[in-house]
Amino acid sequence: MDIQRINPTKRWSDVTVFNGIAHFVEVAEQDTSADMTGQVNQIFAQAEAMLASVGSDKSRLLSVTIYVTDFANFDALNVAWEAWLPQGCAPSRACVKVELADPSLLVEMAFVAAAG
Repeated sequence: MDIQRINPTKRWSDVTVFNGIAHFVEVAEQDTSADMTGQVNQIFAQAEAMLASVGSDKSRLLSVTIYVTDFANFDALNVAWEAWLPQGCAPSRACVKVELADPSLLVEMAFVAAAG
């Protein structure tokens, strides 16, 4: 099978698809001064656009790895997460505390989804 890379650059592709599985990573791109809820909602909007670009949607998520800089923001993350996902469609999920390359970012998410 061929690997499909959408908008590849020297450092990353917006989405990489192989064997019907899409992989992509999102951080807040519009307002990095936003609080955790604001950054998570930006990520979710961007993720929906990436999913649509490969004929998928959030109900087809397989797993999400979430990188947070401070577990004090964990409750806000979970509230937004639960409001965003359709009932019965929660993917497997890992959440790890890290230091992100851009100190204004509070969260980064790596998505894996079934492509359409």
